[in-house]
Amino acid sequence: MLNRSEKEAIIQDLKKDIGNAKAIFLTNLIGIKSNDAVSVRKAVRDSNGKMVVTRNTLFRKASVGTPAEALLADLKGPHALAFAFDDPAAVAKCLKVAGSTLELVELKGGVLDGIMLSKAQVKQLADLPSRDQMLGTLLATFLAPVSAFARVLYAIQEKKENGEIAV
Repeated sequence: MLNRSEKEAIIQDLKKDIGNAKAIFLTNLIGIKSNDAVSVRKAVRDSNGKMVVTRNTLFRKASVGTPAEALLADLKGPHALAFAFDDPAAVAKCLKVAGSTLELVELKGGVLDGIMLSKAQVKQLADLPSRDQMLGTLLATFLAPVSAFARVLYAIQEKKENGEIAV
C-alpha cells in the first residue's frame, strides 16, 4: 500500500512525463509474462519512450489540466501508458508489434500533440515509416536529379571512350 507522499511523487512524475511527451498511448501490460513485459518496455525505451503501469486514479489525477485528461478520465481495469518523447510512430510501432505477438497487449487510444487519437488512428500512426526511413526517402528524392545527371555524364564518357561518339 502506498502512502500519500509516495502517491504524490508518482503523480508528479506522471505530470512531468505527460508534459514532456510528444505522444501518449494507452495500452495494457497486465497478464503477460514478465519476460514479455520487459521486452516490450525495452523496445519502447529503445525508441526514446517510457512505459508506466500504475493505478487508474493516479493516472487520472496526473492528467488533470493536460491534453491527456480526456483519454484517462474514465479508465476501468488494468492499463499502461506509453510515452513517446521523440518519435511517436516508433513507439506506436513497438506497441503494435507487441500486440501482434502478445494477444493481451492492445492499443486503446492516444494523444498526439494535444489531439485525441482513436484506436484506428493509433494503428495508422504505427504503420507509418520511422523518422529515419522518412528522412532517407526525402534525401533520396533530393539526390535523384543529381545522380541521374551523373549517370548521363558517365554514359556519354563511356560512349566517347568506345568510339561510338565522334568528338
